[in-house]
Amino acid sequence: MTYSDAHLRDVLQSTKIVACVGVSLNPVRPSHYVARYLSLKGYQVVGVNPGQAGKTLYGQPIYASLADIPAETKVDMVDIFRRPDAVPAIVDEAMAHLPALRTIWMQIGVTHEAAAAKAEAAGLTVIQDRCPKIEYQRLFGELRMGGFATGRISSKLQS
Repeated sequence: MTYSDAHLRDVLQSTKIVACVGVSLNPVRPSHYVARYLSLKGYQVVGVNPGQAGKTLYGQPIYASLADIPAETKVDMVDIFRRPDAVPAIVDEAMAHLPALRTIWMQIGVTHEAAAAKAEAAGLTVIQDRCPKIEYQRLFGELRMGGFATGRISSKLQS
């Protein structure tokens, strides 16, 4: 899938509350450090994992399902850390229970064309096979600190 930098930047700048489906409390798991990074960047991160329900992640309760997230929590993006075969049910649940939802984001290695088409037909933005942490770092100039060439030139002093 190809997404313009402007499109990805717009999604990342307009998102406020992210539900991470499949989040782990294990700090070496990608879902954990992506959730941590997003929370450090100012996003409210809501964990969704039935095996971790009732515990907390970065001061927020972890829920068993998207349907369990309280209505007053205006989740606008769902970040999916699950196998592709789990995506259709997650997308259906998100569309049914998250009225503020604007974006379905599938992590690296996760794609599902039928679920993506269904979400897009409902007016949602869908991003597949990408990581919001990596895209944030790339688009906002943070990857160069790790030796990555971002294609961005800046005279901003990096601390």
